[in-house]
Amino acid sequence: MTGTRGTTGTTGTYLGMPAFPAFPSFPSFPEAAREAVRDQVLRANLRHATHTIRDKRARAVAELADWDRLRAAGKAVKDHTLRHLDRYLLQLEEAVTAAGGTVHWAADADEANRIVTQLVRATGEREVVKVKSMATQEIGLNEALEAAGIAAYETDLAELIVQLGHDRPSHILVPAIHRNRAEIRDIFRAEMGGRGRPAPEPLGDDPRELAEAARLHLREKFLRAKVAVSGANFMVAETGTMVVLESEGNGRMCLTLPETLISVVGIEKVVPTFRDLEIFLQTLPRSSTAERMNPYTTMWTGLGPSRGADGDGPAAFHLVLLDNGRTDTLADETGRQALRCIRCSACLNVCPVYERAGGHAYGSVYPGPIGAILSPQLRGTGSTIDASLPYASTLCGACYEVCPVAIDIPEVLVHLRERVVQGGPVTRAGVRVTLRPADGHTAERAAMRAARLLLDHPGALRAGERLLARARRLAPRRLPGAGRAWTDSRELPTMAAQPFRDWWARERSTPQ
Repeated sequence: MTGTRGTTGTTGTYLGMPAFPAFPSFPSFPEAAREAVRDQVLRANLRHATHTIRDKRARAVAELADWDRLRAAGKAVKDHTLRHLDRYLLQLEEAVTAAGGTVHWAADADEANRIVTQLVRATGEREVVKVKSMATQEIGLNEALEAAGIAAYETDLAELIVQLGHDRPSHILVPAIHRNRAEIRDIFRAEMGGRGRPAPEPLGDDPRELAEAARLHLREKFLRAKVAVSGANFMVAETGTMVVLESEGNGRMCLTLPETLISVVGIEKVVPTFRDLEIFLQTLPRSSTAERMNPYTTMWTGLGPSRGADGDGPAAFHLVLLDNGRTDTLADETGRQALRCIRCSACLNVCPVYERAGGHAYGSVYPGPIGAILSPQLRGTGSTIDASLPYASTLCGACYEVCPVAIDIPEVLVHLRERVVQGGPVTRAGVRVTLRPADGHTAERAAMRAARLLLDHPGALRAGERLLARARRLAPRRLPGAGRAWTDSRELPTMAAQPFRDWWARERSTPQ
């Protein structure tokens, strides 16, 4: 077993450095979003895709009369698992090892990349095929392998588009959602030949032609590769079973053809029993792709059968259990619910902010509402982008309504805003530390302190309300200074002619 467990220690002062890197030199969310909303093509692509997906999802979910009970059951299973995560991870390790696999523990991104690189080098191979895994994107595995002279080929169609386009994913389920068919055609024409079989000529922008070009390009890689890297949607502690859900079948090629399989999986993906999968195999497909049943669900436990004439599956299986800030997130009673996430992306498709700004503005492989609460916990709030992400929301609550495991994203957003503004105790690398307030929130802190002082003194509050009511005709239409950003796009509410207290007192004294 490789790696280290979490530790505890004394309280100190912490600046909030990231557990895994944000995109290089990334600006704050408002700055990045300001640029994104000017891109009319991007906004059209996002609007069409998100509206299509969420409408289909709504119809698929409406077919189940017990959806609310499934949602509650999924939440309960996840909460139970997180409360006893240490026990279930050790049970998982024991089951995987008994089935012939090898378990490695990675405390952070550097350790995970080092483990995977060493495992690939030990095979003597210099290329790997990958089935979509957000955990490997989180740790920058492709870049780490490239630095070691190992080529990594993405095999999910959308991930292939992103990789060939030298781009970044912008959606959890559909990483190339920001690209239209014409753009994908141009990418295939320009880039496929440099990484293998070129795109056929002539190539149009019909989806069937594009899919066929990708199939031909990838087929030779599947047949040649000896090493594959995967993630997993779920890990079953009871049996040591890995579960991957995907829609194209490329994942199954990765999981069965290569001789060595390396799976990099976040520790929060474990579930206690095989029976628990029943819940998520119903809720995940409907919430993500709006399908009643997932097209390709691949499960494996340890090694494949003997690789003889009729053999199938890997001859060597390695599971890399990734922490990378998850244990620290688990220590936060409010924030830990983000670890329930099953990566369905339903919250992205209903979010008015994501629809207009796109995924790149979030500066992370986890965009949208879930990214706004997950990234600042995994990475800390020390960077400009991470300190701004909790504010990348209108708090409308649509994300909570569609979440299949009932993550109260607005609650966590408000919780993280308080952390950014006020600082306070958090856990970093297993040590309880005191976080300093982020820069740029002095006015907000002063306003909150003034509000607290006023609310603690009812007499002062009553006098202030009456003064505002009498001076309502002098109220400005726009706020000055820092408040200008608010009133640039919103109208100030009209002051009431009298305070509510006075109205209530008069109404109660009026004979009925």
